[in-house]
Amino acid sequence: MKDKQYIVVVQCHIVKERCSAYLCEHAFAKRSGAFSKYPEASPIRYLSLTCGGCCGRAVHRKLSNLLKQIKKKENIDKDKIQVHLSSCISFDSYHGGVCPHKQYLKTLICEKLGLDCIEGSRISDLTEKRRQEGLYKND
Repeated sequence: MKDKQYIVVVQCHIVKERCSAYLCEHAFAKRSGAFSKYPEASPIRYLSLTCGGCCGRAVHRKLSNLLKQIKKKENIDKDKIQVHLSSCISFDSYHGGVCPHKQYLKTLICEKLGLDCIEGSRISDLTEKRRQEGLYKND
C-alpha cells in the first residue's frame, strides 16, 4: 500500500444520489476503515466516482479515461493506483444489500483494466454492530 499514489473509490450510483461521499473521504483522510493500511504521512491523492448505474459498465470507461489522462499528465502508471469498491457496493448495510453487479465490477476493474481492487471504504461502527447482530449479512 505504501507505493500507491492514487486512491479511486467507486461508489454506487444510486446511493450517490443521496450520499455526499463525505464519510468515505473522511475515513480516507483519517486512515480508518478500509483505508487504515495506507501510511498517514503519504501524499496519496483521492478520487471518488460512481459506477455509472446498474450494471456498472460505465466504470470501465471512466477508469480507462483516468488511466489515459493520469499517464499523459502525470506519468502515473496503473500499478500506482488502488481502486476501492465502496462499502455501499461491497457490504450489506443501511443503503441496501451487496451490489448484485459486484463481481462484474471486479471483472471490469481487475481483469479488463488490470487495476488492484479492494472491497470497502468507510466502515460504520453501527453497521458493523448490526452485522454482528445478524441484521445485515456478512458477505
